[in-house]
Order: sequence, then C-alpha cells, then structure tokens
Amino acid sequence: MSSSQDNTAHPTPWQRSTGISVFKRKTYPPKDEKASNPEQEQENVERGEGGDAPPQLEPVRTSSSRYSIAHDGESGRKWFHPLHFFRICWTSSSHVSQWTNLLWPFTIAALVLYFNYKNHPTWIFVTAYIGMVPPANLLGFAGQQLARKIPKVIGVILETTLGSLVEIILFMVLISHGDKNIPVIQAAILGSILGNMLLCLGVCFFVGGIFHPQQVFHEAISEVGSNLMLVAGMGLIIPSVYFNALSNNARDPIEIADIDYRISLTQLIHNTRQISYAAAVILIVAFLMYVWFQSRSHHGLYEDILEADEERDHDRHRDLARPKLTLTESLAAVAIAIMFVAFMAVILVSEIEYVVKERGVSDHFMGLILVPIVEKASEHLTAMDEAYDNQMNFALAHVLGASIQTALLNTPLVVFVGWGLGTNMDLNFQLFDSVVLILAIIVVGNFLRDEKSDYLEGALCVFVYILIAITAFYYPNPHEVSVESASEGSARSLGLG
Repeated sequence: MSSSQDNTAHPTPWQRSTGISVFKRKTYPPKDEKASNPEQEQENVERGEGGDAPPQLEPVRTSSSRYSIAHDGESGRKWFHPLHFFRICWTSSSHVSQWTNLLWPFTIAALVLYFNYKNHPTWIFVTAYIGMVPPANLLGFAGQQLARKIPKVIGVILETTLGSLVEIILFMVLISHGDKNIPVIQAAILGSILGNMLLCLGVCFFVGGIFHPQQVFHEAISEVGSNLMLVAGMGLIIPSVYFNALSNNARDPIEIADIDYRISLTQLIHNTRQISYAAAVILIVAFLMYVWFQSRSHHGLYEDILEADEERDHDRHRDLARPKLTLTESLAAVAIAIMFVAFMAVILVSEIEYVVKERGVSDHFMGLILVPIVEKASEHLTAMDEAYDNQMNFALAHVLGASIQTALLNTPLVVFVGWGLGTNMDLNFQLFDSVVLILAIIVVGNFLRDEKSDYLEGALCVFVYILIAITAFYYPNPHEVSVESASEGSARSLGLG
C-alpha cells in the first residue's frame, strides 16, 4: 500500500483525541490486471473489486476510547439503567440546566409543607414556585433526548410541545377551580407569549451577542414565526376588541340602518363568549396547518436549515460524545417530570388566592409575570444554550414555536375545557394586555426583519419586558363581582332590564 493510502488509514492527532472514526478506502487492482474472464470480472464487480462499482468504506476506530461518537440520538445502550439514568439527568444538557438540579430540595420541601404544614401558605407558595423549575427542566431535557431519536423538524415540534406541557397542566388546574382563576389564566396566556418574545428572545440575543459579534438566522424561521404570531395575536384580541368597542355604547341606542338597536351588557358578554369559541376553533385549525407546513410540505427546507445550524456549533463533537438516554429512559424521565410538575401545579394554584388577597400581589402581576417565568423555565434555558452555541435558528424555533403553541394550541384548549366545565372562560382580555401584546409582536417582528441579531437588540427587548412587569405590578385587580350580578346590576342601572 502506498504512503498516501497509509495516511488515510491512520487517525490524525485531533481524531485520536476526540475518538471520531476515520475511513480507509479499499484498494482496487490496476485496470490492466483485471480478469479477462467475463464471469470473473462480473464477480469482481459484485464484490466491489473492479468495474464501475462505487468505492466501499471501512470504518476504522481510533485507539482512544475517551469519546464514543455515535449518531445524534443513539445511546449505545438498551432498556433502563438506573445509575446511567440518574447521572445523565443530573448533568443535563448544559451547565445552566445542571445548576437548576440544585433546586430539587425545594420540590421535596413543597410536598412536605403542603401535606403536613398547611398553616404556612406563603412558604408553600414560595417552595412550590421554586420547586417547579427542576421538574420543568427535566421535562425539557427528556424531551430533547427524545426529539433526537426522530427527524429534526418533528423533533423540534415534539420538544416544544413537551415544554408546553407545564403550561397546559397549570392552565387545566387553574380552570378546574372555577371562575375565580379566570383573570389569572387570561393574564398568563398573554404573559407567556410576552415572556417568550421579549424576555427569552431578548436574553438569547444578548447572550449570543456577547460571545458572537453578530448572529444570523434564516428568513424561513423568522418570517414565518413572526407573521404567524401577528395573526395569532389578532385572533386572540378580536373578542376583547369587540367587547370594548360596544361596552361603552351598551347604555345608549346604536343606530344601524336608521334602526335603534339596544344591546344589554348580558347579551354583549354572551356574544363575546361565542366569538371566543369561534376564535378558538380557528386558532386550532391554524395550528394544525402550521404543523403540517413544518413537518410535511416544507420539512425539507427546515431540515436543511437546522442541519446547517448544527454545523455552527463549535463544540458539537462534545455534545455528540455526551452520554445519552435510551428511548425507555427518555420516556421514564418524561413521566417522572410530568408527575412532579402536576404536583407543583396543584400546590401552586392552591395558594394563589391567598397570595393575591393577603399579600397584595395583583392578578395581573401573578398571571402576566410570575406564572409564565416558572412555566417556561426549561424552554428559556434550552434557547439560551442554543444561542450561546451560535445556533440561532434552533433558538428561534424554540422561542417562536413556544409562543405559537401558546396562542394556537394551549389557549384554545383551556377555552374548550372551560366551556365543557361550564365556566365563563373566554378571550375577553384586559385592554392593557391586548395593546401590550400587539406592540410586543410588532417590536420583535421589526428586530427579526433584517435576519441578524446582536446584544443591543436583546437588551432592548429585556428593557421592554421589565417596563411591562413594573406596570403589571401596579395594575389593580378587577372588581370581584360575578358576571351575572354585574350584568343584571348594569342593566337595572341603565334601565335596560
């Protein structure tokens, strides 16, 4: 074998240090040495030893076993190994995610306080609030491990959906307690979107901009995401726009085609709820079309974008060398995380009323700021790590994807469940929330238009979010009056009943 062929069979120092396989090419006899017998020649072709058969590659493993580079989602193991399972879950996907595992004692403390010391509601709320972070992080990590075992586009959708399970569980627990939590749910819906688009995206831009002077992303990710968010925002606030446009005229006749038309507040509220149900159906259909667009009709485009984004990661070989969960372990981690998230959600919701009434925290600040921060913790950490690795398309896919799922999937789900439970859940948001949502979507859309980002844009997004948080802190609670009594009282005072 020639010296050039010897070089291809031996790994370089870098390959020996990382453990990546190298390949040597099979040698072929010179053209004049091929068998003249046609049968022998055909046999050589079938064996890859002659003719026009493509060259065969033989993997050659390096002598170093420091890393075992496998496929992106392969673990090299089967079934369930407890020690590997706990060690991999503890190390998590990044150093920041690993630090959140130090908060597991708060999760245990919340369970102990809730079942044994119910006379300490403040401490129960605080421990449950902090204790929500580690299981949410575990759910995000398990979703990431599970997503690596399937095609990339579907994997990103699955990972984002699992991250949204925390929000869905919180919404379901809140709506199960009746109408008293509807203001918190409505604020949390918009607060989740604002937290993703301003806080999370702003931190991603800032962290990525600190380590990379300027980051770029593909228009297929940014344009589709921002446009869809604008449409989703319009769909969310149309019922509240309808209500606010007519609520001031409920006491006076409205002239339509020279006919005096009186609408009572009771009828106005009923109509707003019906519009909310129709909007929820349309939003669900829009979400299904969005999933089909990403996973089927244009999946090739997104696959290419995300695969190219992976090549930007300077330490990708280390990520590939990390120990991975098996399929069974990933599913077990998802189940364990959902169990603890459900417990923390029940405990957290049980103490919200006390914190709002006795501690002076407004419904708006609770729903718009506090609840979204903890429910989206895992997605925020994942997106920040991707921005640090210069994978801005992945970061945008998670941030915008989570916002889209909140608007197009989670919100209609809680509306339908509230409808089934007979509650007054609708999309009649406060005017302040609606205006802030549309302004935030417009601001972020303008930042995404040039397909570039830096730390200044990230800082500006965070500053806007802080300003909204300060305003929400001073926003008063709505009057605690039932819808029926408010409608009847207003009708009597206006002489319409």
